[in-house]
Amino acid sequence: MAQSFDVCIRGAGIVGRTLALLLARERLRVALVATPPAPDAARDVRAYALNTSSRQLLASLRVWPDPVHATALRHMEVFGDEGGSVHFDAGAQSVDALGWIVDVPALENRLVEAVRYQPLVEVVERPVDAPLTAICEGRASSTRSEFGVEFDVTPYPQHALATRLVCEKPHGQVARQWFSADGILALLPLDGPEGHTVAVVWSTAPEAAQQWKDAAPTDFTTRLQELSQHALGTLELQGPRLTWPLQQAVARRWSGAQPGNPAASWVLAGDAAHNVHPLAGQGLNLGLADVQALARILQERDAWRSTGDSKLLRRYERERKAGLAPMGLAMDGLQQLFSRPEAPLQALRNWGMQAFERSGPLKDWMARQAMGL
Repeated sequence: MAQSFDVCIRGAGIVGRTLALLLARERLRVALVATPPAPDAARDVRAYALNTSSRQLLASLRVWPDPVHATALRHMEVFGDEGGSVHFDAGAQSVDALGWIVDVPALENRLVEAVRYQPLVEVVERPVDAPLTAICEGRASSTRSEFGVEFDVTPYPQHALATRLVCEKPHGQVARQWFSADGILALLPLDGPEGHTVAVVWSTAPEAAQQWKDAAPTDFTTRLQELSQHALGTLELQGPRLTWPLQQAVARRWSGAQPGNPAASWVLAGDAAHNVHPLAGQGLNLGLADVQALARILQERDAWRSTGDSKLLRRYERERKAGLAPMGLAMDGLQQLFSRPEAPLQALRNWGMQAFERSGPLKDWMARQAMGL
């Protein structure tokens, strides 16, 4: 007899696999649609900044990476283009860490292993029938397009350039970020407390991103040393350089009935539903908050309700859109403010950074919001 499923998840990245494990923990039967990676795929050099809420979620599923792959942040330093700066300290917030910089391949491997040993999750090659299809395919979701969901995209005049560096000086568990005319450069600590490795995320003009992607390694690292004010000494390239366009985007609908099959429903989560600028590292935190909310709402449903019940899915959509709105507005506002070259705006943003650094309760509140507390 063919197996029946409660939920079919399209997309087997971090968000999709986390959702599968959460639903299986609630005794739901899950089909996880996974496609094999391209044989010529470049090494993944990305790292995610995860907050306390995300860490607690992943730890509850026993997929949190080892400490060497999840570096605790003791400090964050943000520098403006004319002397403005903001500093955050874990001790001042009475926490062990402001967040964690997590190696993407390490987290993905833990999730793959957990799914392999979860009997209620079956990995399949193509979509199967289920009362609910959860779309977790990322920003370029083909299923979202297939189901006719409009995705409102506002492109930024920037591309992200990501890679890994080995630094002369230890990173000291500090995440550092510089705003300048060349864009937004972030150096994120990796390899544990004593590490000398950082993940780079440089948001800059598209032509500059391509130029520096193709530049000689020594020219590239010399430029990063200048932009980072030599904070970590001599830098050495350790991985490939990847680029992608940046955008703010949100789906107009996050749930609905499947075309041609009104008895079945669909729902969006993660980057398939929304994209924000990476300057505050909140993208995956928002996606994990999506699946946590969806799993909770499905778990709390009345016994007679299907997993595809439209009332439940609209409740999820309202809750998560409300949670996304302030973060999306804040990220877009900061990106717009720091991308403008006009002198009055330059003075305003650096004055604002200095005022924020001295703001006391406001600064503490913002820090705890970012930490997911």
